[in-house]
Amino acid sequence: MDIFLLVIGFGLAILGMLGSFLPVLPGPITSWLGLLLLHFTKVVPMNWTLLGILFGVAALIWVIDYFIPAMGTKKFGGSRYGVIGTMVGLVVGLIAPIPFGVIIGPFIGAFIGEIIFDRNNFKRALRAAFGSFLGFITSSFIKFIAAVVFTGFYLSIFWEYKADFF
Repeated sequence: MDIFLLVIGFGLAILGMLGSFLPVLPGPITSWLGLLLLHFTKVVPMNWTLLGILFGVAALIWVIDYFIPAMGTKKFGGSRYGVIGTMVGLVVGLIAPIPFGVIIGPFIGAFIGEIIFDRNNFKRALRAAFGSFLGFITSSFIKFIAAVVFTGFYLSIFWEYKADFF
């Protein structure tokens, strides 16, 4: 059973790194689940402090992931309409059956929001939409770094107890 948990946990750690770029999977939380499975083995002692701290980090990243594109929109000169458009576009992009909806949605939402705010300022609308895209790239990078760190913890803990597994 320990080997099964070990393999599934490692798979989740790797899947978490992929989930940093795929909108369906919450990357860091998926990697954290891999760590949790590793601690459920009989070989590795349960470390609630480490798991709690890492879960807090994963949850925080998951929450701010929804706000970073809106912050990018605002940073690039977007109005309140552009920020709202980014958030609406993110939700629509998540549920829309189109490829890359989570990337395209906030971009189009910010653009439409800015056009509603000021119909004559196409350049401003495009700049705010670009800020939304940069926000998405930034949040993906943050999620990827966290998932890599979690996978590093996984490998480090496994390495420490590898003789007990085999």
